[in-house]
Amino acid sequence: MLLLGLPIDHVKTIHPSLTSFRVRSSFLRLCILLVLAASSFAADITGTVTNKTVDKPSSGDDVVLLKLSGGMQEAARTKTDTQGKFTLPASEGEGPHLVRVTHQGVNYFKPAPPGTTTVEVDIYDAGKQVNGVTGRANIMRVQADNGQMTVTQLFVLQNDSKPPRTQMSERSFEFTLPEGAVVDASLAAGPGGMPVNSAPVPTGDQNRYAFVFPIRPGETKFQISYHVPYSGSLSLKPEMFTPMEDVVVMLPKSMQFSGGTADFASGGEEKGLNIFVARNVPAHKQLAFSVSGTGQIPREAQEGEPADGQAASGGAADNRPGGGLGRPEETPDPLHAYRWWVIGGLGAALVVGAIVVMNQRPRAQGASASIENAPAGKTAVSTAQGSLLEAMKEELFQLETERLQGKLSDADYQQAKAALDLTIKRAIARSKA
Repeated sequence: MLLLGLPIDHVKTIHPSLTSFRVRSSFLRLCILLVLAASSFAADITGTVTNKTVDKPSSGDDVVLLKLSGGMQEAARTKTDTQGKFTLPASEGEGPHLVRVTHQGVNYFKPAPPGTTTVEVDIYDAGKQVNGVTGRANIMRVQADNGQMTVTQLFVLQNDSKPPRTQMSERSFEFTLPEGAVVDASLAAGPGGMPVNSAPVPTGDQNRYAFVFPIRPGETKFQISYHVPYSGSLSLKPEMFTPMEDVVVMLPKSMQFSGGTADFASGGEEKGLNIFVARNVPAHKQLAFSVSGTGQIPREAQEGEPADGQAASGGAADNRPGGGLGRPEETPDPLHAYRWWVIGGLGAALVVGAIVVMNQRPRAQGASASIENAPAGKTAVSTAQGSLLEAMKEELFQLETERLQGKLSDADYQQAKAALDLTIKRAIARSKA
């Protein structure tokens, strides 16, 4: 071996300490490289929590980093400081995370995909009853056959509270179901979020139920499907506990509708369905109507697609022929802002989002790359991954809420959490295939 062009043995005779110095230097360099390598696999996630109710930083809130690939395991925890700031240690290569901020008993989530270093979270003060929460629509799709009537009911709520606040309680949103109704499925979707499972709970009053789900500023949707025994006709008396702009009943043309009051008017016909609408229904108003006959929702009405890409964004309606729920000639369109939800339901968005996430291949993306500058394929993947995270965050919220309320046993909680973990792992594995 040579050192400065001289044989190593010669160097030893010149200065024996040089050899030990060289060994120590090599060891020091190795240590530095190990430290640098370790630091390259760890990166802090910093952020700020802003209380949009008062438009100021929110201090003292619990902030938790959840590792999705580890079954919603808590990876780190801290509190916001007086400036609303927080720092969470995170490790690269662990897959996506969620940042959860708890404020006044309500959880707020922000996705943190791999490479995230900064997260900004907006929260709101909460109240059991918040002025400015109103109903945009209560839409019922009815079909009947073989001694059973099936109803899919969608509630669209708008929180325009000023200043903005979140409505959250054991009875965040109340509604009634017919006598003997059996719930088959139920979903909830917060503002900008994807639909997740959310089971309504009995309130103790007859046929009265409630969703325990935060109604944040913006638009929240609830969908419930149920069935009741049916002998050829049935009278229904839904009660409104929240004022509703529109109460809509849709049923196959082979079935008959009879309004028990003068509240309902014909809303026309679309895709083989007759539509009946009651407008500007006040809170605590009980409507009455009856249906008879049998019929199934036509296939064309079950396979609707959002017009011009305006799924649930609240964009302008497309009233052209074939563009969703068209309005009758010279008749105001009561379904202008939520026609896609009427036709397709909330579940379609969740299914589509999961398929996209599980089948798209990830592409390298710098942490600082913006959506505007990213290629179309990369943007689609990033959006799909964000959609999955949105769905997981709401599902986690509901799971934790039901556990705290004692509605889930430890065994049921662990089973549900394991299923959620499996879904996440499969989605991540598919994306890497």
